[in-house]
Order: sequence, then C-alpha cells, then structure tokens
Amino acid sequence: AQLMEFGGGSVRAGGSLTLSCAASRDTYGEYCLGWDRLAPGKVREGVAAVDADGSTNYPASVKGRFTVSRDNANNRLYLHMNNLQPEDSATYYCATAWRPNCDGFDFNMWGQGTPVTVSS
Repeated sequence: AQLMEFGGGSVRAGGSLTLSCAASRDTYGEYCLGWDRLAPGKVREGVAAVDADGSTNYPASVKGRFTVSRDNANNRLYLHMNNLQPEDSATYYCATAWRPNCDGFDFNMWGQGTPVTVSS
C-alpha cells in the first residue's frame, strides 16, 4: 500500500495551490485520509483530515483557507490551499490511519511528501 503526493511547488503569498494524493489500494474509501506538514525546526502538524463518512477537520491555522476532498472512485485525495502565507511553507504529506475515523490527525502512514514554498 502506498500514498504518493503531487502538486507541490512555489507560490507567492496570497496565492493558491492544490495538492493531490494517489492511493495504491482500492479500499481507501473505507479509511480516513488527510494531510500533515513538516517545516524545518517545527513539529509535524496535521492540516486536514477527512473521515470515511466525509467528515472533515482542520486546525485553526488553516481553517477557512484549506479544503480537503476525496474521490473514492479514483483513490484520490486533494488539498486545496488558498491565501497561502510564508508560514505555510513546509513539506506536505498525504496520510492515512487505517481506520474510518482520523481521531483528529492521528495518522500512521504517510507518503514521501511534496514541498510547498510560499514567498512574501
């Protein structure tokens, strides 16, 4: 089972990016999925989670700017990021928890990550 992220890159503050994640298993619809990020010198932060029933969760730092969506038919997960700020610069990881509910951002498997750089 693998997760692979796409779509990272560089953007100016106020810009938008959409990250994609491809899941190798066709049963991912049964599990929660989400996104973590890790920046140098900072702790890993969960930024979006979507349970198997479609319920979503975001931390205050991105709420209203980030939107997570899933396409179970095609085993895809997306993170739409708007109004990006320099503090959003990090490596973003697609993640799952191998259970229907993420219980916050309690993931236990991640992809290899894709970098996002936001310049001021």
